[in-house]
Amino acid sequence: MSIPEDCSPERYRFETQAIRTQLPQTAYREHSAPLFLTSSFTFEDAEQGRAIFAEEVEAYSYSRFNNPNQQELVDKICQMEGAEAGYAFATGMAAVYCCFAALFQPDDHLLSCSGIFGSTLSLLYNTFPERNIKTSFFHFTATEEDIEKLIRPNTRAIFLESPTNPCVDLLDLELLNRVAKKHGLLFIVDNTFSTPYLQTPISWGADVVLHSATKLLDGQGRVCGGVAVGQKRYIDPIYLFARTIGTSISPFHAWILSKSLETLHVRIDRHCENAYKIAQFLEQHPAIDFVKYPGLKSHPQYPLAQKYLKQGGNVLAFSVKGGLEEAQRFLNAVRLISMSANVGDSRSILTHPASTTHCRLSEVDRLENGITDQLIRFSVGLEHVDDLIADLDQALTQINPLLPK
Repeated sequence: MSIPEDCSPERYRFETQAIRTQLPQTAYREHSAPLFLTSSFTFEDAEQGRAIFAEEVEAYSYSRFNNPNQQELVDKICQMEGAEAGYAFATGMAAVYCCFAALFQPDDHLLSCSGIFGSTLSLLYNTFPERNIKTSFFHFTATEEDIEKLIRPNTRAIFLESPTNPCVDLLDLELLNRVAKKHGLLFIVDNTFSTPYLQTPISWGADVVLHSATKLLDGQGRVCGGVAVGQKRYIDPIYLFARTIGTSISPFHAWILSKSLETLHVRIDRHCENAYKIAQFLEQHPAIDFVKYPGLKSHPQYPLAQKYLKQGGNVLAFSVKGGLEEAQRFLNAVRLISMSANVGDSRSILTHPASTTHCRLSEVDRLENGITDQLIRFSVGLEHVDDLIADLDQALTQINPLLPK
C-alpha cells in the first residue's frame, strides 16, 4: 500500500485523506504524484523477476496487471470505503462483469434488486444465463421474508444498487446484510450514486463494493473507469481474472480519477445543495406529477435516507404530467441543461430512461420498476441553481403554457 502512515483513517478525516493520500515522492521531489505512462517495469535481476511473477513479493511488472497510478486510486477508494483491497478497471461495467465472472460459477444463482443500471440488467438477463448463472429479482420494497423465499440451495449472493438507477429508491442495507449473512451469501453493493462520501456499504456488512468511477468520482465527464473494493479474499480472484482478460484501467485515467477524488467532498456538497433546491422547486410545479429525491421528506424511504446517506445525493427522478409526447416536448425545450445518458458530471444532465438507458427492458419490467414514458432522471450539476431552475421552468411551460405558475 502506498498510503502514507500519517494519513491513516485513525488520524485524519475523509477530506484530508482524499487530498493527502498519494504515491511516495520520487527523487524529483514533486508535490503532486506523477503520471507513470509505461507499459512495463524492469527487474533488478533475474531472481527478482522470478519472485514477482511467482507472487512471492509485491512489485510492479506490467501495467495490465497493476501500475502506480492505478494503485494510488485504489488505495484512496479503499480508505474511503473502509476496504481491505481493491482493483481499478477500464469502465464501471468491466468492474461489474469481472466481479460476477470471477466470483460465480456455472449453476450458481444470484439475487438482485430489479432497480439497477440497464447494462447490469442486461448482463444478468442475457450474458450470465449463457454460462448457466441465473438471477432472481426482488423489488426494492421486498420484505426479509419475501427475499428469503427466493433463496435456493445454489444461491451465492445478494446484489443491489442504493439509491436505485434511475428511480432513486432506497434499500435497507442492514436488512439485506442480515439475510445474506444468515444464509452464507455474498453481499455486493453498487455504490455509484452515493460515492463513499455519502454512504459506506462496508460499514453495513457489504463484502464487495462497486463503483462506476465514470460518474461522480470523476465528476467532469472526462474519463471512464470502474473500481471494486472489499475483503481481500474476494478481491484477489477478481484481480486475477481481470488482469488475464485485460480490463485494467489506463494509468492516465487512473491519474485523472485520483486527482478528482481530492475535490470529491467539495463537489458532492454543492451537488447535493443544488439537487435539494431543485427537488423542492419541482415538487411545487403544476406540470410535475411527483418528485423522488432522498433528501426530501416526501421520499417514500426517507427514514432509510436518514439512516444511510450523509446527504441526498445529486440524482433525482421526476414525472411530468401527460405521457411520452409531453416528456419529449419538455426535453426538447431545455436550453442550458444537457441531454445525455451520463450522471455525476459538473454539467447538469437530463435523461429519459425508457428510451435510452433502460430501453432494452420489456415494457412490463420497466413499469414494474417505475420507469414510465414520462419519467425523467436528473443528474444535477454544479451550475448556479437559479439558472438551472429558470431553465426547468421555461421548459416545463412548453408542456402546457396555460398551466398556472
